[in-house]
Amino acid sequence: MLGLRTLAKKVFGDANERKLRAYRKKVEQINALEPEFEKLSDEALRAKTDEFKARLKEGASLDDLLPEAFATVREAAKRTLGQRHFDVQLIGGMVLHEGKIAEMKTGEGKTLVATLPVYLNALLERGVHVVTVNDYLARRDAEWMGAIYKFLGLSVGVIVHGLDDDERREAYAADVTYATNNELGFDYLRDNMKYHLEEMVQRDHYYAIVDEVDSILIDEARTPLIISGPVEDRTELYQAVDALIPKLDADDFEVDEKLRTVVLTEKGNEHMEELLREAGLLKEGSLYDPENVTLVHHVNQALRAHTLFQKDRDYIVKDNEVVIIDEFTGRMMPGRRYSEGLHQALEAKEGVPIQPENQTLASITFQNYFRMYEKLAGMTGTAATEAEEFMDIYGLDVVEIPTNKPVQRIDEDDEVYRTVEEKYKAIIDLIEECRKREQPVLVGTTSIEKSEHLSELLKQRGIPHNVLNARYHEQEAQIVAQAGRPGAVTIATNMAGRGTDIQLGGNAEMRIKTELADVTDPEERKRREEEIRREVEEARKKVIEAGGLYIIGTERHESRRIDNQLRGRSGRQGDPGRSKFFLSIQDDLMRIFGSDRMDGMLQKLGLKEGEAITHPWINKALEKAQQKVEARNFDARKNLLKFDDVMNDQRKVIFEQRKSIMRGEEVAETVEDMRHEVIDRLVRAHIPPGEYPDKWDVKGLKERVREVLALDLPIEEWAEEEGIADEEIRERIEKAADEHYAKKREMYGDEIMEMVEKEILLRSIDHHWREHLTMLDHLRQAVSFRGYGQRDPLQEYKTEAFTLFERMIEDLQETVTSQLMRVEILPEGYEEGLPGADELPPMQAHHVDPFSGLDELGEEEVVEAVFGEEAPAQASNMRVAPELRDPNDPSTWGKVGRNEPCPCGSGKKYKRCHGRLA
Repeated sequence: MLGLRTLAKKVFGDANERKLRAYRKKVEQINALEPEFEKLSDEALRAKTDEFKARLKEGASLDDLLPEAFATVREAAKRTLGQRHFDVQLIGGMVLHEGKIAEMKTGEGKTLVATLPVYLNALLERGVHVVTVNDYLARRDAEWMGAIYKFLGLSVGVIVHGLDDDERREAYAADVTYATNNELGFDYLRDNMKYHLEEMVQRDHYYAIVDEVDSILIDEARTPLIISGPVEDRTELYQAVDALIPKLDADDFEVDEKLRTVVLTEKGNEHMEELLREAGLLKEGSLYDPENVTLVHHVNQALRAHTLFQKDRDYIVKDNEVVIIDEFTGRMMPGRRYSEGLHQALEAKEGVPIQPENQTLASITFQNYFRMYEKLAGMTGTAATEAEEFMDIYGLDVVEIPTNKPVQRIDEDDEVYRTVEEKYKAIIDLIEECRKREQPVLVGTTSIEKSEHLSELLKQRGIPHNVLNARYHEQEAQIVAQAGRPGAVTIATNMAGRGTDIQLGGNAEMRIKTELADVTDPEERKRREEEIRREVEEARKKVIEAGGLYIIGTERHESRRIDNQLRGRSGRQGDPGRSKFFLSIQDDLMRIFGSDRMDGMLQKLGLKEGEAITHPWINKALEKAQQKVEARNFDARKNLLKFDDVMNDQRKVIFEQRKSIMRGEEVAETVEDMRHEVIDRLVRAHIPPGEYPDKWDVKGLKERVREVLALDLPIEEWAEEEGIADEEIRERIEKAADEHYAKKREMYGDEIMEMVEKEILLRSIDHHWREHLTMLDHLRQAVSFRGYGQRDPLQEYKTEAFTLFERMIEDLQETVTSQLMRVEILPEGYEEGLPGADELPPMQAHHVDPFSGLDELGEEEVVEAVFGEEAPAQASNMRVAPELRDPNDPSTWGKVGRNEPCPCGSGKKYKRCHGRLA
């Protein structure tokens, strides 16, 4: 069978080769245009942009224009940057234009490749987004490649941290926008919290090219982007409202113990308003005016805390905290809290410290954000190993682009040592050896701690070196750029997405930029430039003679892709190079996959201290282990996405609804439909269809109509009329409500009422959606246990999330109707009556780095909260490298895996030694 496959491959080429053949025909067309385009003046070349736009309007497609547009960009790049796209770069550009992933090795010029499809797609004037991993690269690429776009008459914008809304809006309005993934997601969520369309900053999501696509769409997609904000509640407010509840009379509220609900009666409403005014909490208007929504919420929760929740039955007070008691088991549930401010209301009631709560205001996964684009493409040096995931989740095909020159790098077999100490000694010996022959070395580690440990060992041997610190991207780019100088030693953690090539001999352009920044004399500058270029060229020859850049891996990563990224730093553009990974049986990956057996076997084979075992079989065994881990991680991400898809469908509905309200599309009609829906539900709840009149709850209906619609109607008298049906009662209530509301519109005018309706609709949607997000969080935790009962947690989540969404819509309709039926507008005008109506709540963005566990945007460590027991091995303050632990000082051990050898050196597993449960 294998023979047939090999024969077929020889005759037809593999699938990737067949794809490349089709692109090569177009490359010939582009190359044929080059002599003609070289003759054009700068103005004539720039005029091509207007010509292409006109042809598109006349019905031409982007594919029709592709050869000429690519030829235009290639010529513009030669004139502005002095760089000419290679043929393989043209192929990469076509792959990106088709909405696929171009896998291009490091040093093949991905940044330049992107200019081809970006220019072509920008001609549609819908905006093209180029996504990078950090602010430094977004700024650098926008400035660097921006020269081409500006030369051709296109505008360029850049989105980085710290811009205000006007600056963001302007950047998104540009033809080409460079931005980071975090900023794009954050802006999308913030836009959908705004109160006016003109305040939104993003345009539609047409086309995005994601640089380092594997890093952004796979690694970073493990954790969602979250915007949280303090719930607009203050401790003093909880306490102040709580103090008023005991002052209410027994007939001020009605309790339904069966349904566990409590509502204020009309008399109670008036009494509560009086008490709130006396306490200085109700400044103006009535309790149901739009600006007092939060106050109503506080009153309701405080009332619930006092009337429905009983100490030592529903909760206990222990160690100055309110702890919930499970109603089914009677057990305490420490750590669990009631949502929607109820827990704070109970804390106020019991006089214990009130813990402030941050609420998720909005969240989205990168998977769902980037799937919104009509066309998505990506570039990276390593995507083939994750091709299945890209196709499964994003519908993205991976095409491997051949290198411009054959790869000369030699990848050596891994060396496996018994202990970490032996491994590090071998690494340091090799580094010293390389330095003697002036060969530059790049050492890759899997965590910051291990980088620092290796740095200490190098200092002890007196070896000068640089340690890459991911916190300062600009300095990092300069270190990377010079990592190819003779004898340079650079230590780096997680080499993905650095965006800067390691050039043998050093990077002349970077040196000129930094060293000649203050030189203003043209003659002096020219002389120094030539000097630097000569030095770099001599250094390059020296490094090539020494064997090129040597890549040393200090251990294997869980993912082959990360290892390949490190290897790919060497051997750019046909340069020589070498790579080797050093492993020990104590490494995480080796330990997980049965190192105990291997250790015993190596001892039997008589492996002496300092000796290594090297064999291609070990490489294959490790690759299989990595494939297993990759498959497990893929399943986990896919499962996470299935849950998020449920919320995503609801998110789309809510966000679309908000936009249509802001556009002013039939707001009056929406409000009327909501009112009629609410009346219909009220009637059905108290006069069930087909029931005899003696079973009707007329008194309950009258009370609910008064609560919700603020109308006192003679429903009891109507019910006594001969032959009256539920339908007629509904129609009468509807007519009375419509007339009451029509008078309001007449009194205040359509224009003002429309503004009030929009305001109340948007605020109510936001309030209920945030509460719904909290409920979904709680539901997600609850359904995870249903698997034990042979029920599918995902199916349970879908069903219950839909029920919760329906209930949220019903609550929303009732809130909007109730507030609009009661709304009173102050004489000085609507805007003055609602100060700060358009202001967004204070908010904070969070995105957890899946490798370090650090919150990239919120500056805090949130590993436990996000990963729980499954915290990644690289989480900075969770795990400590074994070699950094002091066996006699448990405080230096950090988080120890249950099956790890105990750091005390007993030889037992941690769970059977210091980690034994009492």
